Amino acid sequence: MKLLYKGKTKDVYELNETEVLLKFKDDMTGKDGVFDPGENQVGLSIQGMGQSNLKVTEKLYQLLEAHQIPTHRVSADIEKAEMIVLKCQPFGHGLEVIFRHFAVGSFIRRYGAYATEMMPLDNYVEFTIKDDQRQDPLITKEALIALGILDATQYDTLVSQTKKIAARLTDFLANRGVQLIDLKLEFGKAPDGRIVLMDEISPGSMRVYLDGKKMEPNTLAELILKD
Repeated sequence: MKLLYKGKTKDVYELNETEVLLKFKDDMTGKDGVFDPGENQVGLSIQGMGQSNLKVTEKLYQLLEAHQIPTHRVSADIEKAEMIVLKCQPFGHGLEVIFRHFAVGSFIRRYGAYATEMMPLDNYVEFTIKDDQRQDPLITKEALIALGILDATQYDTLVSQTKKIAARLTDFLANRGVQLIDLKLEFGKAPDGRIVLMDEISPGSMRVYLDGKKMEPNTLAELILKD
């Protein structure tokens, strides 16, 4: 298979004109050995986390698809930590769409002069450009349009889909007694032109609190996968 992209938490291989294979790794984003979905570097590695992230992604994708939210999912091989997905065209060189229920993490680091820890953010959605060299800078709607990365309709679609996904996950997690704090998503254009959710949706892409404290990724995975 041809290696298309070597990422922090996954490698991407080409299968054919319309499908690619994602190989999940045990690496997670963070800093100094501490997990943080807002970081743009590998901070730690947990044995078996790649397989666990795929299990969670598969379960949550099925949940979202049951609510008519389109994803790039085709099939998964849990034992190999591999997932076959539609070959989607990213927006620009890649965008991350971040949903925030509450102010924590990088939001506090940026806006700490105004924001306080766990301040409600009224379902706030922000966009960052995937650019390690420039530390994944924030970008506004106007800049996305001016640079030709998104048009206004696409922007509104991504915000709407992000809020729908977050609402479903908030309810799902609340039923397990925990609280979604923030969530990092990626979208792309499928071969048939649809805008679909892509990449993973797992403990590595969200922050969840139990009794006011951040859950570790492996503990959160166990909770999500519990029947």
